Amino acid sequence: MSDYDYDLFVIGAGSGGTRASRVAAAHGAKVAVAEEYRVGGTCVIRGCVPKKLLVYGAHFAEDLKDAKRFGWQVPDECEFDWKTLRDNVMEEVDRINGAYTDTLESQGVEIIHQRATVSGPNEVTLADGTKKTAGKILIAVGAHPSVPTCPGHEHGITSNEAFHLEAVPKRVLIAGAGYIANEFAGIFHQLGAHVILINRTKEILRGYDQAIRDRLLQISLMKGLEFRFDATFEGIEKGEDGCLTVSMSGHEPVTVDLVMFATGRVPNTEGLGLETAGVELDEKGAVKVDEDNRSSCDSIFAVGDVTNRVQLTPVAIREGQAFADTFFGDKPTRVDYGCIPAAVFSHPPLAGVGMTESEAKQKLGSVRVYSSDFRPMKNVLAGRDERALYKMVCDGETDRVVGIHMIGPDCAEIIQAAAVCVKAGLTKAQFDETVALHPTMAEELVLMR
Repeated sequence: MSDYDYDLFVIGAGSGGTRASRVAAAHGAKVAVAEEYRVGGTCVIRGCVPKKLLVYGAHFAEDLKDAKRFGWQVPDECEFDWKTLRDNVMEEVDRINGAYTDTLESQGVEIIHQRATVSGPNEVTLADGTKKTAGKILIAVGAHPSVPTCPGHEHGITSNEAFHLEAVPKRVLIAGAGYIANEFAGIFHQLGAHVILINRTKEILRGYDQAIRDRLLQISLMKGLEFRFDATFEGIEKGEDGCLTVSMSGHEPVTVDLVMFATGRVPNTEGLGLETAGVELDEKGAVKVDEDNRSSCDSIFAVGDVTNRVQLTPVAIREGQAFADTFFGDKPTRVDYGCIPAAVFSHPPLAGVGMTESEAKQKLGSVRVYSSDFRPMKNVLAGRDERALYKMVCDGETDRVVGIHMIGPDCAEIIQAAAVCVKAGLTKAQFDETVALHPTMAEELVLMR
């Protein structure tokens, strides 16, 4: 018999915590998971799932216009009801929340709907004061949106609140230029809002290939989105009419109906009691962990966004699986962080895997870059000038494909298969030897010159 109440106590039932909980339980461990909000975490409840559904909904704005060129008799002015989309999205969130809950319960995991904090190396304290002990504690509490401390910041919202708006605002200012900012910029724009993005630097989507993000900026400007670079928030004033006037450095003030902060995410470690067990945090408040997800306290582990390694849902899931298999399944496993594919569900979407051209030149020296710059067949018939761009980055000495980057319709779907090729170390010659599937967007992967 164990000297503890549980073999594993998980704090946070998001993607990483849920996977670790159910897999550890399947291996025979006695597991409890504490969740103060809803099972499913950021991705399911207020992140990638509802966001992607909004992207689908927003895309009909262009699809309905394009449909005329394909013979459909579509009215010039189509009515859009935001509340219908919003409520249907939230209904789907509820369904997935229930599915996650059922999965945990079917594996025998005890779900505790309370906030839990660490009160010792093997002890947690629930919000009602109850104390529980466990052989191992897993921190999987994720992260939350960062909000600037400028005067009037309380008048802005974050992506958390964007899913629950009463109406689509006519004028939106989004602070930030990362994937969340560009995705919501596309959503709001397609739903009829005038969108302004402001950023502290001159770059959008830092970390993605330069040519791909330049193409997104070009297309976004062509669509009517407005960008203000080298701009720092100075303050927000709310007028009697409810409108918000935003002051910023280097630019004239602007008045909008909604301000949204998309300026990064902060690990949820504040007030978690980790100091009681000697758990070390980095300068951003993230839990420091080793390759086996172990913190500076031998009995406490962490996975997902709270570690600030790679803030992506599939990574958190992999980390949770690896943790459970290693410590409860006698299958030592470590996550390989190389060649992680990533996508931005902007309008149009972009995606990439492996090294960018700049990274490859710095690391390899000799590189060869192949590309395809073309107008998708659908855009041709629809009368749209919008072009797609694919890039393949290869090691100049070995011909090995070290990176693939693209922007255009369906690129997020295509990059998943491409990631397997990059991960496997295939060469450009092997891509060339593969017969193209015509007519498709994906065929450009084997036709690049």
